[in-house]
Amino acid sequence: MALNSGDIAFVLMCTALVFLMTPGLAFFYGGMVRKRHVLSIMMQSFAAIGVVTVIWTLFGYSLAFGPDHGHLIGGLDWFALKGVGLDPNPDYAPTVPHLLFFLFQMMFAIITPAVLSGATAERLRFPAFLLLCAFWTVLVYVPLAHWVWGNGGWLRNLGLMDYAGGAVVEMASGVSGLVAALVIGKRLRSKDDLAIPHHMPNVLLGGGLLWFGWFGFNAGGAMGANAVAVLAFATTQIAGATGMIGWALLEWFYHRKVTVFGAVSGAVAGLVAITPAAGFVSPASALLIGFVAGGICYLGVSVLKTKLGYDDALDVFGIHGIAGTWGTLATGIFADFALNSQGRNGLINGGGMQPVLVQFLAVVTTYAFTGLLTWLILKGIALITPLTASEEEQENGLDLTQHGENAYPDFDFSENYFM
Repeated sequence: MALNSGDIAFVLMCTALVFLMTPGLAFFYGGMVRKRHVLSIMMQSFAAIGVVTVIWTLFGYSLAFGPDHGHLIGGLDWFALKGVGLDPNPDYAPTVPHLLFFLFQMMFAIITPAVLSGATAERLRFPAFLLLCAFWTVLVYVPLAHWVWGNGGWLRNLGLMDYAGGAVVEMASGVSGLVAALVIGKRLRSKDDLAIPHHMPNVLLGGGLLWFGWFGFNAGGAMGANAVAVLAFATTQIAGATGMIGWALLEWFYHRKVTVFGAVSGAVAGLVAITPAAGFVSPASALLIGFVAGGICYLGVSVLKTKLGYDDALDVFGIHGIAGTWGTLATGIFADFALNSQGRNGLINGGGMQPVLVQFLAVVTTYAFTGLLTWLILKGIALITPLTASEEEQENGLDLTQHGENAYPDFDFSENYFM
């Protein structure tokens, strides 16, 4: 097919929206931590932009989307973007330049390790994060992206439906975040600790930017200004809204109040859940997918984490892992072939159990692969540099000890370490 200027303009806009999500995530996470760690967690998102861009350009994209080798990985045919130019690639995006498809996918690769960083907030040292970001992108994200989205990838060949990253982005970051939190250990805490988040306006700003960017994240997956893009845009909005409502209702049931933090968390849960399903399900299905996601993520954060005692600092597994799992399974239940010929009918539309079983296989595979590889990567990094900041570094704040800066220069941390 020939290049289409409308599709090019649309995908360019969506690419910029997905990029905006990473700075938005920096504000979201920055508002959620204590004052002495805000620059540290924000810097990890920005560092991911630099590290992943270089890796993706040199060989990451080629290994993820290049010509298939054994249904497990691409080749190095497109090393340093050799052959990735202004002509379209009919396997992935027949109406936009191949270089634009590369850019769009790069934004997904960038934000995924940035999301992961929330699980280890307030105690992961910056040198360790840089190594984790690099090795995790190469050894976890790239192979998983090929399996799910690459031409010839084994999960794609089985018929897995993952429209915009339920496995590749959401479950991968959530499960890896949980493993990282367990390996690195808990944050230094004190009975004098004040409640966090420390800056709710930034949480709301970041959450709003994430929601805004999610339209590019999901609608852009259509790779053109077409009907599937409209469907993905609509289901994204609907699921985000019902996710917020689902979380808020449970919060009201248990505590007789709806917190601002809970509302924005529920919205993110709904957006995560619709990510694998956005271009495959109806708006009515999106209502239910988002609503359930808000409720189960509330329980995951308020009940599961409390009972098991792990320190997933910013609830990466509690939201991205749990909602990503539900959304991936829900895609196999609610998918409607009449809406998108690239998908298939789910369980309720006459597709039987096979789509659900394929989606379930992807869940099991993603958990096992990302969990084991993340554990191995962290153990390897620990041989090079310490993972966890010392008690003194955590007391004085990672902003000062890792970056030599202070987000609030007029605040005297020496009088109260735990704000």
